[in-house]
Amino acid sequence: MRYLLAAVALGFCAISPAISQPVPDPHAVTAFTSVNVVPMDRERVLRNQTVIVKDGKIAAVGPSLAIPAGAHVIDAHGTEWLSPGLADMHTHADTRNYMKVYLANGVTTILNMGDASYGFMDHVLPAVNAGKAPGPYIFASLRVDGSPDYGAFVVKTPEEARGAMQLAKTNGYSFIKVYNNLSPECFQAFIDEGRVLHMHVIGHGVTRLGLEKQLAAGQVMVAHAEEYLYTVFTHPNDPPSNAAPDTKLIPAAIAFTKRDGAYVTADINTYETIARQWGKPEVVQQFLKMPEVKYLDPYDRIGWRHEGYVKKTGSLDDRVKFLKVFIKDMSDAGIPLILGTDAPPIPGLIPGFSLHSDMELLQSTGMTRYQILAAATRTAGQFIVHKVEGAQPFGTVTPGMRADLILSAKNPLDDLTTLRKPLGVMVGGAWYTQSDLQALLDSVAKEYDDAAIHS
Repeated sequence: MRYLLAAVALGFCAISPAISQPVPDPHAVTAFTSVNVVPMDRERVLRNQTVIVKDGKIAAVGPSLAIPAGAHVIDAHGTEWLSPGLADMHTHADTRNYMKVYLANGVTTILNMGDASYGFMDHVLPAVNAGKAPGPYIFASLRVDGSPDYGAFVVKTPEEARGAMQLAKTNGYSFIKVYNNLSPECFQAFIDEGRVLHMHVIGHGVTRLGLEKQLAAGQVMVAHAEEYLYTVFTHPNDPPSNAAPDTKLIPAAIAFTKRDGAYVTADINTYETIARQWGKPEVVQQFLKMPEVKYLDPYDRIGWRHEGYVKKTGSLDDRVKFLKVFIKDMSDAGIPLILGTDAPPIPGLIPGFSLHSDMELLQSTGMTRYQILAAATRTAGQFIVHKVEGAQPFGTVTPGMRADLILSAKNPLDDLTTLRKPLGVMVGGAWYTQSDLQALLDSVAKEYDDAAIHS
């Protein structure tokens, strides 16, 4: 009855196939020895450590720890580096194959930001989160709007808003994601009902409210840094323009964001990727020739070809420059930044790979590698544990944390690109070697190739 109600009321699609991919034992005892640790609890490194993992959690970190009997020992030879798994806090990926691609890229937590299918919520998410299928730990939000213009679940009255939040809670969503055309009355109903259900509101700037009022009311996260362009730095009634706002407006926006304790998604690669293809069909053709496209679902390859950015006019380059200044200023002001990519529906953004691109591009804002890695690990963990009731802590290599780890050849604080080629990834205590990760990618590419041959 629960899922029938959700399928009818929320308009979910058909159930996806059950997942039977074998995975390593998440309850195994593992000991990393002679490993250099980037704990990310603060800016430091710990050399030649032993890290003990038991029952999916980090049990101990120290320079000379006893190895439990029967533990699987991973010798890092004093030259390899252990850091927290990465978090993509804005994704629209919802297939079993995309979960494999994320894991192969060292992404051990994702937040699906809407459009998650019934099959995803009923099969993929619980299987992955239980350690029965390969992938990152998944959180999900239900996307709601006041009109069908953008394909979200539509609510028109406060009563419908409260009912939608109750259904979302029942069906395993962790957040409500508000969208552009939601009415102020429905927005407030979500905020009020969320306090009752211990479920938070995140998402876009609502045109008829604006982010300042939304954050003051209780919205806890802004889904894109560029949302400030639409309801803070410009007025909704202003004529359309690609011009960048005046940087003199930034301090006031930072002040109210910091006052309300909101998290903001620093997704500069997403906006820069949109800017690159703005009015340029040939750029999307180049995207479709990237080597990683073999891991992109054929459905999304078709979607890329029909995305409307290439039909736009003008340039977003000045706005990209403005957002880099804005993001750096937010970081310096202590606003908690998280990372998200909006992959895979936007052409050029492939799950997992695009998060690395975001981290690398953020360096051009002036953010340090430590600040960037913190946004991709520790701050994401803080956001989830503070905003999702009962969530297990993650995001640092410290005792008690969920054992989400990346083993790399270099110190990521010296070179973030080392995380693109992990020597191994652990998610919730389950250890995947470099060859295991490649096998996951190969299985995805083969499945898509086989489908093309038999179509």
